[in-house]
Amino acid sequence: MKKVFFISLLTITMVSCAELTSVLGTLGSTTGVTQEENAAGLKAALNLGIETAVKSLGVKDGFFNDVMLKILLPKEAQTIAENIKLIPGGSDLVDRAVLSMNRAAEDAVNEATPIFKNAILSMSFSDAMGILFGGDNAATEYLKKTTYTQLQNAFAPKIKVSLDKPLVFNTSTTKTWNSLTSAYNTVANNPIGAVAGLKPVNVDLEQYVTGKALDALFVKVAQEEKAIRVNPAERVTSLLQRVFGQLDKK
Repeated sequence: MKKVFFISLLTITMVSCAELTSVLGTLGSTTGVTQEENAAGLKAALNLGIETAVKSLGVKDGFFNDVMLKILLPKEAQTIAENIKLIPGGSDLVDRAVLSMNRAAEDAVNEATPIFKNAILSMSFSDAMGILFGGDNAATEYLKKTTYTQLQNAFAPKIKVSLDKPLVFNTSTTKTWNSLTSAYNTVANNPIGAVAGLKPVNVDLEQYVTGKALDALFVKVAQEEKAIRVNPAERVTSLLQRVFGQLDKK
């Protein structure tokens, strides 16, 4: 009796597993799109999106002429900038510094493409499915989580080299920044500065520009991701049309 019961239980279990495997293998077929196509479509879209984002920022004036993403002096340094502008030639110096920071970001951002592509290539099947049917910025958040530190390490040296280029009178943006903040902090840290409400400026310019460049990059990536999710015109291949067309029905 026990033997018959065991054989029956084993048979039921095997049938159930076979049915489950069949269901998993055909998941997504109700829409005519397989899971493999979904993953391939998502990765193709991400590669297209990151290439567009990097290309738009990694050219001359890619940052500087973008009103939303242009890198300005740190807000902590506004008092310094306002006082410099009162000196003859001061406004030009501030403008040159701002241009230099944006040029540094434009130089560095092209380092992102191979890092992004490697993250996309390494993406697991389950990650791809979760991202595809996730929120409007699910892919951007995934890339940010998996690549931010690598991007930071790749951007920083490029930005340092750019900021160390001569700005005016053979003095670099970094040296100018350090000299100005040092002089300002001397005043801010004494009793008179304290009474005047001055606060020391302790911003590392290279780290600041690197952070702003990364912020801008992910803004662009998010814009590209949302565009392909909501705008059929952005789906430039039949695979993208099939895969992302599913989202139009949600």
